[in-house]
Order: sequence, then C-alpha cells, then structure tokens
Amino acid sequence: MRIVVTGGAGFIGSHVADAALAAGHEVLVVDDLSSGKRHNVPAGARFEQLDIRKAEPLLAAFRAFKPEVISHQAAQTSVSVSTREPLRDAEVNVLGSLNVMEAALSVGAGRLVFASTGGAIYGEIADGRRAREEDPALPLSPYAVSKLAVEGYMRAMSVDRGLVYTVLRYANVYGPRQDPHGEAGVVAIFAQRLQAKLPIQINAKRELGDAGCIRDYVYVSDVVRANLAALEGTLVEPVINICTGEETSTAMLADQLERHFGRASERRAGPRRPGDVERSVLDPVRCRKAIGDATSLAQGLAQTAAWFVAQR
Repeated sequence: MRIVVTGGAGFIGSHVADAALAAGHEVLVVDDLSSGKRHNVPAGARFEQLDIRKAEPLLAAFRAFKPEVISHQAAQTSVSVSTREPLRDAEVNVLGSLNVMEAALSVGAGRLVFASTGGAIYGEIADGRRAREEDPALPLSPYAVSKLAVEGYMRAMSVDRGLVYTVLRYANVYGPRQDPHGEAGVVAIFAQRLQAKLPIQINAKRELGDAGCIRDYVYVSDVVRANLAALEGTLVEPVINICTGEETSTAMLADQLERHFGRASERRAGPRRPGDVERSVLDPVRCRKAIGDATSLAQGLAQTAAWFVAQR
C-alpha cells in the first residue's frame, strides 16, 4: 500500500513509518519539523516538509503520492501547552486534522488512522476502574477537547462522505526516540536527567510531595503494532484504547528507571500541572484482542534506558 504518515519525523510517527516500510509498503512522511527530527525519517521513505495547517500544499502532496491509507500522527501533544495556548492547540489539532481528512477524501484514500488520546480524553478515572472505550469522554484540557473534536468530525464525515477511519486512543506512550526536551514525556525527561546525574521532579497528583499522578504507560512498539494492524484493515473496532491497563505513579516510575540506570537521583517535589488528570488507567480488553499482550513496563523501560545510554 501507499501510506502517508503525518508527523512521521516525530517520536511515534517515525516508528510507524519504519514498521510500514518493513512490511513492504510505500511511505510518504509529512512533517513540519517543528518538533520532529529530519534524521528520524526512515531512509526508504519520501519526505515532504509541510505544515498540516496549510491546506493547499498538503493536498498537492497527497495528489502527487496518491495514498491508499493515512496514518495521522501529527499533533500538538502537550497538555500544558494547550492550557497556555488553546488557540494554537486547536489550529494544529482540529483545523490541521480537518485538512488531513479533506485531503484524504479528495484523493480517495481508503482509511484514516487517527492518533487520539486515551490518557486525557476520559478525564478523571476513579480508583479501581479502567476507562473503557464506551465510557463518556470528559476532557479536562484543551488538548483532550481537540482530540475529541476530531473524533466527532470523523464520525460525521463517515456518515456524510464515506470516510473510513480507526481511532487509536493512546495511553502514555514511551520508548526510544522520545524527545526529553521542552514539553516532553516524563520517561524521556527522567532518563535524560538520570544520565546527567541531575535532580528529578515529581509533580504533584494533588498535594505537594505526594507520589505524583497515576498513569498507564504503553511501550511504543505496541503502539506501532496497533497502527500497522489498523492501516492494514485488520482492526474491526472503530475506537480502541492502546494501553496496558496497569497503573504506575510518577514516583514508582522513577524507582524503576533508577534501577535500570543503576543510580539514584535527588528528588524534588513539584506542583500539580494545569490540565493534568490525577489518575488515568485504560481498559486493555480490545487492545489485547487486537495485538496480544502488551510489553511489560520493566521490559519497555529496560529497552528505553539502553537506547538513551547508546545515544549518549
């Protein structure tokens, strides 16, 4: 197949592009390199440096490549940025996604796979529960609102214009190539700081000094397997959580990473971050049916730590 991967120079998108090429597909990576890295783009992929907010150049690239399926990974991904700059968040995540949908429909692409958020879209998840796909979405940040809006647009376009889509609601994804700089994932930040023997900060779940927010951490290779299955049309569910169903506090995550790096770090207590939910754990039943058992946190962190060591 011919596959467009938007955001294919980024953390998750570049892994998706790698896997698609390895499976024998043709790949066009579209990325504006605002956060992605040119060296992440696989050698076998075509590359267009484009901003998904610019409809005409995007459509021209799609028409030239004639994709059969679209992997839409490009996004403004930071919850905290979305709370500070909701207009920017909406421009990229809503208007940019609409441009991708319109381009896909214009060239007759058979399927669009959308990277949504399970980690933020359900809002607060009560102790002892895991959020299921059929649970109501109760977003608490502009980022989560924008992702939910795109899901709604895809449903509408499927009815009115025949858009075929799959929504993958990611838990907290981590792994090799995750950028530790700027508004990055906590695994990458902690890994970098442990290597550099710098203090790490545990942002509060509720009160300063607690063990931090509870998250469901999913390894990037599992996310890639789900994407490839969706692109190839073997996932039957229109919406699916991509997760482990296991809960881990920020302090527990720090404990495990310290073991993998073989050193302890000074810990500092940080405030609760605006827009963060206290507890986010997803139901993995559909995910397990689709791709099998997820990578354990211990195994995934070991592989991630080894990658950071190799890069250093």
